[in-house]
Amino acid sequence: MSSKKSIHWFRQDLRLFDNPGLLSASRNGSVLPVYILDDKSAGEFRMGAASRWWLHYSLESLNRSLQDKLICLSGNPVSLIKQLLEQYEIDSVTWNRCYEPWQIARDKSIKSELEASGIEVLTFNASLLWEPWQVLKKDQTPYRVFTPYYRRGCLAQASPREPLSAPDSLQIIDARDDKNNISSLALLPDLVWPEKLEKYWVIGEEGAHNALAGFLDQGINDYKEGRNFPARNNVSRLSPHLHFGEISANQVWYAARARSDNENTAHFCTELGWREFAHSLLYFFPELPRKNLQERFNGFPWQENSEHLRLWQQGQTGYPIVDAGMRELWETGLMHNRVRMIVGSFLVKNLLLHWHHGERWFWDCLVDADLANNSAGWQWIAGCGADAAPYFRVFNPVTQGERFDAAGDYTLRYIPELKELPKKYLFCPWTAPDAVLKNAGVTLGEDYPLPVVDLKYSRERALEAFKSTRRESS
Repeated sequence: MSSKKSIHWFRQDLRLFDNPGLLSASRNGSVLPVYILDDKSAGEFRMGAASRWWLHYSLESLNRSLQDKLICLSGNPVSLIKQLLEQYEIDSVTWNRCYEPWQIARDKSIKSELEASGIEVLTFNASLLWEPWQVLKKDQTPYRVFTPYYRRGCLAQASPREPLSAPDSLQIIDARDDKNNISSLALLPDLVWPEKLEKYWVIGEEGAHNALAGFLDQGINDYKEGRNFPARNNVSRLSPHLHFGEISANQVWYAARARSDNENTAHFCTELGWREFAHSLLYFFPELPRKNLQERFNGFPWQENSEHLRLWQQGQTGYPIVDAGMRELWETGLMHNRVRMIVGSFLVKNLLLHWHHGERWFWDCLVDADLANNSAGWQWIAGCGADAAPYFRVFNPVTQGERFDAAGDYTLRYIPELKELPKKYLFCPWTAPDAVLKNAGVTLGEDYPLPVVDLKYSRERALEAFKSTRRESS
């Protein structure tokens, strides 16, 4: 074995298995494992509170796997890495690539500076099935529509690489001291809600693999249809594990395909394709988090209403399926995908509030907050993104609730104040006769809010706003 010393810079790859950067470093000799919190470079995209909470425990899990020798630092990565290079006589640095624009720019600069100093820098893909620059149209331009992107682009490529094993043995350089431990990053928010979050998650590499195994055993068999029903156990809940790299997309892809070969597995792999598509969009359109991909929306007449935004954030809109989703988000750090579409449509169409408000709230509250997925998702629901839902598609929260949560199991989990209301009125309690409301112990406006807007009026207002935008564009 070579006697080289390498830094492996952990980022969104908090695992030992299928970690090409770590594996490369371990094969060259001894390894100094480092995590660096770089809030300054992230700027406005600094991790939200829920993500920082998750990161703390994910780093704790990784540290245990690294014999309690992970060092954690905060500040300018190039300065910190240079200090470590000199202090420990390091020969090379490895890392796995990230795809946020600010990280790409920073990493290019760091790599150039280190290589100019004679330090070997090796970078790898550990997050995506295919690199964004691999999946292009025949004219070498990026796809903006998902179906051809996935079918003609992704599936026409060579199969994703097989997952790698963990290093056979890790010779870890011990650089621990009181100033470079996980607590020094001060990631945990000073809030009560993290105590609730702990009930819902097992964080770390082992937790990620257990979540995948549970999904393949119990959830994937009816995935294609069942994933639309928020009360059913047909979603993987792998998104935060994937974002922080506690498990890789390659591991998930091959584990699913090894378990079965049917329409449910194919549909699940297609959802992994949507994750790839979002990262491709962010890579080729780095303004995705802040600028409409469809420029005709630049003049859209969004409204400003801080009270409506507050009621939406707190799950107090008077529309039970919307409020259930927003309360699920606050309590668990996640929201079912079908419900994300419902609450998103309600914000940007019924309330006519800018999608940026939703994107920022999700960024702070989601444990799976991912710049590519969050930005692309909100642009999709607003109708201004790539392959977006037509703006005139307005999700009706009453019919959506009746169709996808008919028994009310999901909604009542988060809106228990309506548990005595007959199911026919659950998603439209304002239509219930006074006697029915009284019998259910519900006083609208006190026990549960009245609707913040009228559905018919707000839908017509949204469509008119869209028409005016189209006229101006023409």
